[in-house]
Amino acid sequence: MNICVFCASRDNLDPAYEMAAAELGRQMANENHTLIYGGGMVGLMGVVARATHEGGGRVVGVIPKRLRTREIAYEGADELIETATMTERKEVMIHRSDAFVVLPGGFGTLDELIETVTLYHLGYHNKPTILINVAGFFDPVLALFEHFYATNVAYPRYAEAYHVVQTPGEALSLLGA
Repeated sequence: MNICVFCASRDNLDPAYEMAAAELGRQMANENHTLIYGGGMVGLMGVVARATHEGGGRVVGVIPKRLRTREIAYEGADELIETATMTERKEVMIHRSDAFVVLPGGFGTLDELIETVTLYHLGYHNKPTILINVAGFFDPVLALFEHFYATNVAYPRYAEAYHVVQTPGEALSLLGA
């Protein structure tokens, strides 16, 4: 299975986030899944990529040319795809993946999460999106989603597009992986 992981590209994060990223990478490698991700070697991106590689797994990074040096691309990836734009990056990652797993991250991660949920709802894909709610990281986002449903600005059926778990093991189990 090709599993796309969306996550932070910053260092010095809560150690619980890094532990979850490393565990996810190791488990993906152990189960012979390919990691599709944003191509960076820093932050949780780097943690999940290195852990996948260290476990013998395959790593495919997708990084815009403009960010290749800024995010310090993971040149050790089995395949490193350079795109012209962030939009193209998301398109490649979405197209090449069978499922999406979301770890803690900032605005870029939130953008990727929202896009996969929206595209699912609109029928552009039927791939699962799973949030790993490490240490309650996604609680405020989930509260916002509930606010959307309560105020009728989003259909409650949007909730069908994503699942929330606490651990990488639960995420892979939910994927049947």
